[in-house]
Amino acid sequence: MSLTRLLSITLLLAVTSMANASQGKVTLEELKSLILKQQKQIEDLKSRVKSNEQKVEATGEILDKSVTNAEVDIPASTPKTHVGGYGELHYNNLDSKNEVDFHRFVLFFDHDFSDKLRLYSELELEHTMSGEGKPGEVELEQAFIEYDLNDQQNIKAGVFLMPVGLLNETHEPNTFYGVERNPVETNIIPTTWSEGGLVFSGRHASGFSYDIALGSGLSVPTTGGNAYKIRKGRQKVSEASANSGAITGRLKWTGWKGVELAATLVHQNDVTQGAGAAGAESSATLLETHAAIQRGRFGLRALYASWNLNGAGAKLIGRDRQTGWYIEPSYKFDTKLGMFARYNEWDNEAGLNTSSKKKQTEIGLNYWLHDDVVLKVDYMDQSGNAKDKGFNLGVGYNF
Repeated sequence: MSLTRLLSITLLLAVTSMANASQGKVTLEELKSLILKQQKQIEDLKSRVKSNEQKVEATGEILDKSVTNAEVDIPASTPKTHVGGYGELHYNNLDSKNEVDFHRFVLFFDHDFSDKLRLYSELELEHTMSGEGKPGEVELEQAFIEYDLNDQQNIKAGVFLMPVGLLNETHEPNTFYGVERNPVETNIIPTTWSEGGLVFSGRHASGFSYDIALGSGLSVPTTGGNAYKIRKGRQKVSEASANSGAITGRLKWTGWKGVELAATLVHQNDVTQGAGAAGAESSATLLETHAAIQRGRFGLRALYASWNLNGAGAKLIGRDRQTGWYIEPSYKFDTKLGMFARYNEWDNEAGLNTSSKKKQTEIGLNYWLHDDVVLKVDYMDQSGNAKDKGFNLGVGYNF
């Protein structure tokens, strides 16, 4: 209650008292008693006003706290769609070529439908331009739905990267040494290798994980200079022949920090998909195994891969066996600068008695401007059934 209101009440009481006094004589004692009574009434009114004001303030504080708590308790919305990508520019100064090429421009689009169901996709442009007479191409490298069956197992359906090798699933430029991808995984596995189909995956607390895939399979040519070459058999799930699918199994162990050990087996009843003449069909089996170790500043990667094609056509030209291996030690001086050396051997005609083996030695540096941005330089020297040498420069990013 305001002071003005108190004064008004006091004045009203005084007037009332005077009116009563006008009706008769009032003694001094009665007047004194009346004044004391009015003072008590005023004090009571003040006390009530103060109490009401305190209640109002307390109510306001409670409301403020309620609003604040409500603001804190409302969680920020989590984006359901994610965009990422990577890219790499290469300069090759070799005996065989001298060129600059924006080799890859890639975009990722992922979406979470729920906690258990999600989409992964990857769209890639190679060599900046595609179309008739252009050197590049646009391709869908991944597009699959993944569903979690439980905390340890999931299933994928769509276009997926084959679970094989070190680079096929993880090949962003900031994750490996060297400007170009190593020739063994490129020519033998062959990276990057996508298939359409299903993948069942699981993992165990001990560090073991496994993948079982059913895919559309390769379709290698049976005539010409590229006959039975594995890399030329990639269909990229583009109106792909599906007369003979492939089954893949991988077992991987990552039980120690910085250590990955894995082995993959791929089998296909006919890698020609029945497209060749009678007798040209060929079953094929790939065995790949690798180790990747990072202990402090020291790193080591090693990989072996071998194809066996069982068919008269492949055997006739020595492509019934196609093998390769490499070893790559590395050292990081700090978080930004690292150096590597790599020795590679591969042979797409290992079934011949003639020397068709190719060898390549590389040494170089990576400098990470950021964890996701890297500058690269390396020197390479090919020997054996391939002759080339020179240096490469590159810049790559990932986000």
